[in-house]
Amino acid sequence: MKKIILLCAAGMSTSMLVKKMQEAAAADSYECEIAAYPTSEAKDKASDADVILLGPQVRFSKGKVEEACPGIPVEAIDMKLYGRMDGKGVLAAAKKLIGD
Repeated sequence: MKKIILLCAAGMSTSMLVKKMQEAAAADSYECEIAAYPTSEAKDKASDADVILLGPQVRFSKGKVEEACPGIPVEAIDMKLYGRMDGKGVLAAAKKLIGD
């Protein structure tokens, strides 16, 4: 099972997107675990993730997150997908980064 972690400023703004992504994963029969946390918890919560997605508001922290979680793909969520809360689109981006 793949583990997809979303990081944002407080872990709150992405919770709605996580729900939409979970719905898209279920509709696609894609087995994965998706959760959201604040960037301050990256090392503790995301060090075993398959991919880490950053909320657009914290994309500046990409280097720090990559340092805290070496070897894990880290990418900022596209602002348009984030703004539309496009769970299917963000899930597709995560799967592409994972290689699925």
